[in-house]
Amino acid sequence: MPLTEINHRFTALVLIDLQEGIARHPVEPHSSAEVLSHAAELARAFRAVGAPVVLVRVAFSFDGGDILRTDVDKTQPASKPPSPEYSHLVEELEQAETDIVVTKHNWGAFYGTDLDVQLRRRGVTTIVLGGISTNMGVESTARAAHEHAYHLILVEDAMASFAASDHAFAVERIFPRIGRVASTQEVLAALG
Repeated sequence: MPLTEINHRFTALVLIDLQEGIARHPVEPHSSAEVLSHAAELARAFRAVGAPVVLVRVAFSFDGGDILRTDVDKTQPASKPPSPEYSHLVEELEQAETDIVVTKHNWGAFYGTDLDVQLRRRGVTTIVLGGISTNMGVESTARAAHEHAYHLILVEDAMASFAASDHAFAVERIFPRIGRVASTQEVLAALG
């Protein structure tokens, strides 16, 4: 079912991990440049109508004490905190003073952050979501948003993953069960 209208008074744009250390990697099926272009276009439109724009980044303390270390089959390559530049939001987003910046320490943007408080106190009931990587930070945040009873609009061409198959699985199998999947142009048209 196509999107017809997005009420900007109750909707926020939430962009996940569009930062130097993540957004500059090769991703699929949309390139980083395409994802950043769509994300920036969405952010400009949301700012223009006075709707919240939330920029979520992942960062860790200087000593790395807040890096999650669990027993897993496939470990993450970094065991120490990345450089400070890693968490800098990309310039393409044209960060505004009105943007809300949330720093997370996990895949998802809800656990251990003030994201829920920032949204609820602004009366937000719908989240428009994009970012990198589709099947990690975006999907983890989407699942938690669904569990927090937010309505979700997942912008397929404003996200990408490190493998096209991972992106496709999330978009085709997970996202339709927890929200509405749309394109950037569909969101912009519904936003008015």
